[in-house]
Amino acid sequence: MDLRQAVAITAVVIAPFASAQEEDNWKGETELGVLITSGNTEETNIKGRLGLVHEVETWRNTGEFRTNYSETDDETTAEEYLAALETNYKFDKNHYWFLRGSYEDDRFSGYDFESTATTGYGNRVWTSGQRSFLDLSVGGGYRYNRLEMVNAEGDDTENEAIARLAGKFDYALSASSLFRQKLSTEIGLDDSNTVTESETSLQANVIGNLSMKAAFRVKHLSDPPAGSENTDTETSLSLLYGF
Repeated sequence: MDLRQAVAITAVVIAPFASAQEEDNWKGETELGVLITSGNTEETNIKGRLGLVHEVETWRNTGEFRTNYSETDDETTAEEYLAALETNYKFDKNHYWFLRGSYEDDRFSGYDFESTATTGYGNRVWTSGQRSFLDLSVGGGYRYNRLEMVNAEGDDTENEAIARLAGKFDYALSASSLFRQKLSTEIGLDDSNTVTESETSLQANVIGNLSMKAAFRVKHLSDPPAGSENTDTETSLSLLYGF
């Protein structure tokens, strides 16, 4: 697979979702851009992303699907796929119960795959208009990861109960620009491996539903697999289409 094929596959996968919405309570955004990474990989990649939100009076459902890919001299140097789904049952306007699942496959992380399932309580502690809000949530669940190599204890898996803390802050700087901060930490209750992720982004409308987005993402593992860095960073500039 070369770079052009990676872009084409990303576009083909995203397109059906972008045209599938039938009701006003479906919203989404597709993203395609350049990604610069440091840590376990230091290359320029293609970044593709699809985000979906479906919201009615008592339920809010969100999904995020992300892929990063690059190659140099016909050799793959970065390849990552992530899917995260969450459903919220709203007790009232601000309080909700959440159920979340995630799956990540990153060839250069030291893991064959990483997966979690969590549930808990969330609160929309602040809102302003239709585009600005702050969500905070706390809960617990389970982590199941498969290592690429057997660890020091002779096991090729990591599985443990976890506690999850998360926040999401959206702030409309103007009618055409949005600041967004996401932060989460998942704390292992057995071997105390803590995974913390942060994404800071700024997007500004270009024309119609098309926007430019700049983002900085950090993922930190307190106890990464042997031979892997404990911190990965991603800096990206991309085009975003909202629907």
